Amino acid sequence: MERDEIPSWVLSLDKESLEFIRKFILNSGSLKAMARDYKVSYPTVRTMLDRLIKKIELHSKEEDVEFVNMIKNLVIDERISLDVAKIIIDKYKREKEKGE
Repeated sequence: MERDEIPSWVLSLDKESLEFIRKFILNSGSLKAMARDYKVSYPTVRTMLDRLIKKIELHSKEEDVEFVNMIKNLVIDERISLDVAKIIIDKYKREKEKGE
């Protein structure tokens, strides 16, 4: 896989978060096993996972804003019409909802 094919949310994560994901996968998603690996309680691992989820969600929302702003800028620069921009943004939002 080429670097430009790696999803931007993955690239936005720090080394600690990526290591957590690696261990999570190797433990087949078992939070109990993760707690043993990290030598912490189950609720602590759950909190770690919740923080990671928030990081990923936050990055996804930032991407949404960037995309919509790019489309709006195309309208301002008169490169596309407002009607076309609305169609693109609506389609983008529908596709994002399908993927979630």
